Amino acid sequence: MENFPIIDLSKLNGDERSATMEMINDACENWGFFELVNHGISHELLDTVQRMTKEHYGKCMDQRFKQMVASKGLEAVQSEVNDLDWESTFFLRHLPVSNMAEIPDLEDDYRKAMKEFAVELEKVAEQLLELLCENLGLEEGYLKKVFYGSKGPTFGTKVSNYPPCPKPDLIKGLRAHTDAGGIILLFQDDEVSGLQLLKDDQWVDVPPMKHSIVINLGDQLEVITNGKYKSVLHRVIAQTEGNRMSIASFYNPGSDAVIYPAPALVEKEAVNSQVYPKFVFEDYMKLYAGLKFQAKEPRFEAMKNMETIVNLGPIATV
Repeated sequence: MENFPIIDLSKLNGDERSATMEMINDACENWGFFELVNHGISHELLDTVQRMTKEHYGKCMDQRFKQMVASKGLEAVQSEVNDLDWESTFFLRHLPVSNMAEIPDLEDDYRKAMKEFAVELEKVAEQLLELLCENLGLEEGYLKKVFYGSKGPTFGTKVSNYPPCPKPDLIKGLRAHTDAGGIILLFQDDEVSGLQLLKDDQWVDVPPMKHSIVINLGDQLEVITNGKYKSVLHRVIAQTEGNRMSIASFYNPGSDAVIYPAPALVEKEAVNSQVYPKFVFEDYMKLYAGLKFQAKEPRFEAMKNMETIVNLGPIATV
């Protein structure tokens, strides 16, 4: 198996730009995942976010998680558990409107750090969308415009901890799924592993690496690229030792954004080669909510069946 793709974004500014762009394209086409280093987010900020996230879990989340485990008798299960995950989570919304002030138990310094982190991640997400446009031969700004809808993109963060699990063979940290949205930026624990992706019918570890940001592509980019880039199944394996931190930020289309294969990419293919549906992002998310841990293809088919009620107008621009 070839090595997991690691992309040094600083090389875009020199003689290695062409080779780096090719590495990004290969990762998007063949992996659906890659790991960014020298991405422009300060190591000091990353260290602060990691430290505060772990402190917050210890103070506010650990006891709740243990109570949930006890109430469901999870430590004594004898057969595989398929209806829940061994994870402790909370969600932050950044765009279009932040809910940071409404989340209980967050200390002011932690809110400030997460707000600053979200601003930096948004810059990286928008830079990546431009790089994808360049690799795909799409006009500059195309993906950002498609994501924009009428109110701008949706951007939020899922903060997760995966505590030590006594039965990792029976309970997944997070069951296998593809992500529904656009581009996902993950800041993960650099000591405790667990994230895996499916490549060539084999589960491959996503290596923990200090100060890196792991990128993966969601279902929307598969649709927009007409399948040139694909969302990939991934999962989290619970560990018997160590508490794995995972901060996944989702840069997604706006709720009313209309998603469909880019005409420029469809035209490059044979006649009638558009195999993906056209839909409103919010409608896809409603369907995904109940089918997250099932195959994506039936979701695309279901959206195809709804296509007749979508009236595609001009793409809203910034």
